[in-house]
Amino acid sequence: MTDEKPVYPFSAIVGQEDMKDALLANIVYPSIGGVLIRGEKGTAKSTAVRAVADLLPRRRVVGGCAFQCDFLDARTLCTSCRERIARGEVLEPVTATMRVVELPLSATEDRVAGTLDIEHAITKGRKKFEPGVLALANGNILYVDEVNLLDDHIVDLLLDAAAMGTNYVEREGISYSHPSRFMLVGTMNPEEGDLRPQLLDRFGLAVDVEGEKDAGRRAEIIKRRLAFERDPAGFCQQYEIRQEEIRQRIERAKDLVVKIEPDENLLRTAVKISLVLGVDGHRSDLTLVKSAIVFAALEGRSSVEEKDIITAARLSLPHRMRKGPFEESQMEFEKIRSVIAESYISP
Repeated sequence: MTDEKPVYPFSAIVGQEDMKDALLANIVYPSIGGVLIRGEKGTAKSTAVRAVADLLPRRRVVGGCAFQCDFLDARTLCTSCRERIARGEVLEPVTATMRVVELPLSATEDRVAGTLDIEHAITKGRKKFEPGVLALANGNILYVDEVNLLDDHIVDLLLDAAAMGTNYVEREGISYSHPSRFMLVGTMNPEEGDLRPQLLDRFGLAVDVEGEKDAGRRAEIIKRRLAFERDPAGFCQQYEIRQEEIRQRIERAKDLVVKIEPDENLLRTAVKISLVLGVDGHRSDLTLVKSAIVFAALEGRSSVEEKDIITAARLSLPHRMRKGPFEESQMEFEKIRSVIAESYISP
């Protein structure tokens, strides 16, 4: 949260628990693969994504690096950082806070991937790269509003970079690459068109959000929003204790998630759920296991329980299920509970 423009607090959002869980899970365990948030207008999709910025942890990056390379992971250093080391330069760390980088809907491929100055490379014999959005996104959250309205080749570019953790740019036989590890968050209104199934599958988690139906909770949403608009700084201050509690919860979960080993019990159950529901490919199994682990970590536990698997299945499988052209994805929770009851032995 900045003094210039306070952001609506994440902890002040009423309801939408699945959406909040999916965002927190990706902050704790970025390799889950991001989250797609689908829903009608006015359901706090954009508000939640921007609110997450106030909860993001700080990280150590290489000072003077245009890509803010992770100082603690030499394997992901960019070409420039490696060249600095080769020249005998000692890289110094600086502290940076993760942030939300927004991708404009009208962004071109060059704006997203960055550009190579071919003339400079030919005349000077050195590569000159102008960073794009994928460079700014490294180590941060890349937020794409109305992702379903982006050109397919732009979406493919984003998802490829997210999957590989590297952005490759090639022009006229000259290539350049840099790290681009980010948490991808897309929001969309299904009434304006859907994503192709191949693209849906690339998002780790997907959440369908709806407007509140309960009159009391609906009134509370209006009350809080009006209070925020009247006095943004004062409203945010009221929720600072809750915000700090969530930050600490994230930090504890990040420490805990690396210590939780998926056992055969969890792996067998995840695979069986995917087979029973007819989910294609293996990405769903991997995401289900990772998600179950992170939901246990967010609860402060070192072992996965049945409820973690159910939550993970609800967020990682519906958008991957087979459906006809006029059918909606429907999660068959009774089947899931039945598989878990038969296969999973709680620790």
